[in-house]
Amino acid sequence: MANSVSLHRVIKASPEKVFRAFSDPTAHSTWLPPYGFVCTVQQMDFKVGGQYKMTFINFSTGNGHSFGGQYIEIKPNELIKYNDRFDDPNLPGEMTTTVWLKKVIGGTDLKVLQEGIPEAIPAEMCYLGWQDSLEKLIKLVEPEIPDA
Repeated sequence: MANSVSLHRVIKASPEKVFRAFSDPTAHSTWLPPYGFVCTVQQMDFKVGGQYKMTFINFSTGNGHSFGGQYIEIKPNELIKYNDRFDDPNLPGEMTTTVWLKKVIGGTDLKVLQEGIPEAIPAEMCYLGWQDSLEKLIKLVEPEIPDA
């Protein structure tokens, strides 16, 4: 049976700002890869039916793994659902990730569910990676920095 992980955070930023961190390719590439990895975005057509393609590169070794997929459902500032596959044939199958955003008094209630993780990836390692990613997301969206 395929692995899945579920995460939940309350982020001190508006759903609009958190949503923008998912929909902007430059922002997405800064927070999505776990610590120790960099990300290049080859394609990101953020709309229902749109495709995306990214590569995570291990900064220590220079080795990378690419993956991509399609956006299945998008409700601005509320929901993002997409699927993806790794290019590596040793990581077969299709994953589905669903992200829920809900405005709460303290900012945004964020829930993430990733299903269909390849058996070769231990669920706890995927969970650790997502914890890194969400920590980086929070550090991106929580600061309020004026332009002047």
